[in-house]
Amino acid sequence: MKALSLQGSEDTPQVVLDRENGEFVLAGRSLPENAATFYKPILDWLEAYAQDPNPATVFNFKLDYFNTSSSKMILDILTTLEDIPGARVIWYFHDDDEDMEEAGEEFSELVELPFEWKVY
Repeated sequence: MKALSLQGSEDTPQVVLDRENGEFVLAGRSLPENAATFYKPILDWLEAYAQDPNPATVFNFKLDYFNTSSSKMILDILTTLEDIPGARVIWYFHDDDEDMEEAGEEFSELVELPFEWKVY
């Protein structure tokens, strides 16, 4: 399965979905003009990956900020991860960013996935 790698920009997050190296990352700022269009290839990739996943999948969210439309797409990613045996989430946040910490906590309450919080 070919890796999906998107360079981050001022309005879009860096994305790394690399099955071979076990690297799954969404990092930076997520304010795309059309979140559904931006996130569609990510969700498609994850759905294909879910058909034959690695024994363990650790998805790293290292977001500094996301808008409302991105939050729906993040929830869609998390919902897709629920169907992957052995999937878990590491939610990173800056130690002075209570909003991002709380966002991770709220997402963790909406899905059946193990979450871990890390300060970076």
